[in-house]
Amino acid sequence: MPTTVYDPPVLAPGTLRVIPLGGLGEVGRNMTVFEYEGKLLVVDCGVLFPEEHQPGVDLILPDFEPIKHRLDDIVGVVLTHGHEDHIGAVPYLLKLKGDIPLIGSGLTLALIEAKLKEHRIRPYTLTVKEGQREQVGPFDLEFIAVNHSIPDALAVAIRTPAGLVLATGDFKMDQLPLDGRITDLRAFARLGEEGVDLFLVDSTNADVPGFTPAEKAIGPVLDQVIARAPRRVVVASFSSHVHRVQQVLDAAHANGRRVALLGRSMVRNMGIAADLGYLNVPDGVLIDYKKARDLPDDKIVYMSTGSQGEPMAVLSRMANLDHAIEPGEGDTIILASSQIPGNENAIYRVIDGLTKLGATVVHKGNAKVHVSGHAAAGELLYCYNILKPKNVLPVHGEYRHLMANAKLARETGIPEENTILGENGTVVDLRDGVARVVGQVDIGFVYVDGSSVGEITDADLKDRRILGEEGFISVIVVVDSATGKIISGPEIHARGFAEDDKVFDSVKPKIAAALAEAAKSGVRDNHALQQVVRRTIGRWVNQSLRRRPMIVPMVIEA
Repeated sequence: MPTTVYDPPVLAPGTLRVIPLGGLGEVGRNMTVFEYEGKLLVVDCGVLFPEEHQPGVDLILPDFEPIKHRLDDIVGVVLTHGHEDHIGAVPYLLKLKGDIPLIGSGLTLALIEAKLKEHRIRPYTLTVKEGQREQVGPFDLEFIAVNHSIPDALAVAIRTPAGLVLATGDFKMDQLPLDGRITDLRAFARLGEEGVDLFLVDSTNADVPGFTPAEKAIGPVLDQVIARAPRRVVVASFSSHVHRVQQVLDAAHANGRRVALLGRSMVRNMGIAADLGYLNVPDGVLIDYKKARDLPDDKIVYMSTGSQGEPMAVLSRMANLDHAIEPGEGDTIILASSQIPGNENAIYRVIDGLTKLGATVVHKGNAKVHVSGHAAAGELLYCYNILKPKNVLPVHGEYRHLMANAKLARETGIPEENTILGENGTVVDLRDGVARVVGQVDIGFVYVDGSSVGEITDADLKDRRILGEEGFISVIVVVDSATGKIISGPEIHARGFAEDDKVFDSVKPKIAAALAEAAKSGVRDNHALQQVVRRTIGRWVNQSLRRRPMIVPMVIEA
């Protein structure tokens, strides 16, 4: 059912307004705006990675349009953790206004500062840690430790006179985490006693029964796979998954191997994590990639990016033999990550390519080399029972995930009318413990394409898809400006067709006849003549070749 867009009323005094600008109905682009007494607080500002039906697009940003005219009202951007789907769009927001304060934990801010350096932006930052409270404009913020697949993740409790909101960010409840930092359920219980009026909760794994396995469970599997590998080992993971890289370093060290980091973001992020003490690097394990090539094949592990099948990332380039490291017989490739929805085809293409080259590919489908960073249904039920929130707004996930999360909330006794299934742009007002949907803002996709931001439209992407799937035909005709008669042409050129251009010889008389008919009727307008050409060849191509190509007619008057 199409979204009905309608404007929310003017925000009443003493009311907190909540507008998710991204992250609902998708895995990525997480961003939520809170408004109270004329001031705005932003929680997260992430990117979404493009799918196959979005050719040429590098990144997809949240739609800043609803807040573009109110940048001076933003008192801060809280970043819950350092993953791209939560921090990746920050440079694009700060390009609109560079002095918006960024608030987050030490590692999160270090990762975003490194990214902003590439954009030549020096941000204003406030480093916070779990247990800390900060007054930011009219918002009283409390930060709570949560466990995720990156260290230093935080949930944030937002207090205003309108009520208490708890936003989890991404989280799970690993009880034996590598860094010993568990999700602080004691703080959750304390907030539950105080009374949570609105709970914004991670939905990514809400449709997965039971509990997410511990990260620790992967270590022995990685150790076994590396111990058995006869030649080189390549492990692909997200470039910010510090815990996963830690386990690879430990397993390599235990098996007498050195580790070389591949991919600019992997090298940068792990350098930051090691400098700040979040990554414990065993002595002598890390080696520069160029020196690693001098080691025997059974003494090296490469830690790379590209686990999602991204065409320009290291692993895809290896599969296409477009990288200095060319996989072959006896090499072992480990994909130590999840499959983000929409990336499955790209990932399996890379797996097939590597397998064809003779490598053994180990992935979550055939070995326990990945556990999720998100709470499964059992963990979410615990949260609902501990917090007893009055209202719930499931966030971070595709629609089926949001639905599953809402169902869990209802099973724990939260009334259906207090469980809000929103989408990007849904406007929720909170006052006196009551949360109501009061509007729906029109939210679009903002595409980053090369150096352009927001200039590529859905129509442009449709044209690209047609070009890629149906082909391209250009038709050039020169006509007499006085009589409308053809002087030269039609000259037809096609791209993306199996047939030779001679196949179009039979349609040329039809185009000439249609133009003659138009001239006889007194049609002289250039655009109208081009439409005559487009219709004539389009009908013929559809009937004869069963194709709907992009047609560019050019009628030149002489």
